[in-house]
Amino acid sequence: MDIITKAADKIKKSVYLSCFTGAGISIESGIPVFRGADGLYSKFDQSLLEISSYQYNTAESWKAIKAVFYDSFVNARPNPAHEILAKWENSGLLKAVVTQNIDNLHSAAGSKNVIEYHGNKEYFVCFDCAERYSNNELELTDNPPKCLKCGGLLKPDFIFFGEAIPSDAARLSHEAAKKSDVHLIIGTTGTVQPAAYIPYYAKRAGALIIEINPEESSFTTTISDMFIKMTASEAMQKLDKIIFP
Repeated sequence: MDIITKAADKIKKSVYLSCFTGAGISIESGIPVFRGADGLYSKFDQSLLEISSYQYNTAESWKAIKAVFYDSFVNARPNPAHEILAKWENSGLLKAVVTQNIDNLHSAAGSKNVIEYHGNKEYFVCFDCAERYSNNELELTDNPPKCLKCGGLLKPDFIFFGEAIPSDAARLSHEAAKKSDVHLIIGTTGTVQPAAYIPYYAKRAGALIIEINPEESSFTTTISDMFIKMTASEAMQKLDKIIFP
């Protein structure tokens, strides 16, 4: 029995299947990688992406934020991996997706129980009056976005460097991991903390860990019980054909 068939069998028999996703699942949607020599972060001073820079050096910080998180995401659409996860949730097989990604692609594909550990770029919140807006209510220009209600500075509703993880996102992520008897890791190397601890919560709770990555990660030799060396879409399509023939 090959690794795909074995993994599909475990997934199909799962009682509480959860999934933890990272940037790798969205590369096939046209979103560039963030880290590494050619990553988006290498093109800007990373300090501009810190919350203090956005508050006190707003004009320069916004230029970097708009380029990294908005201009580069403009043509991104859900790929087969996102769509299959949504299908599995709708069928009752998948219970929760915990994602490090802020790109909204899980929700765009139709997933409902998406725990966005680092927030979502599709929303903005006012520093002054806490009014919240969706992207389609705003016109994003080269000027920092302002609140339509009070004129205060709007902050993209994702986690900047230097910000704490929202307590609800942390709690829900940990709860989903701890309930799991099978936990999928897709497209993440486990280098971003504290998000990378989530699969370890699942492992400590007794979950079987199935990892999908094109290359080995920090999870591969520590907690993964099965390692599927493929891209997210390739592996998910192969699994889906067995689980839902």
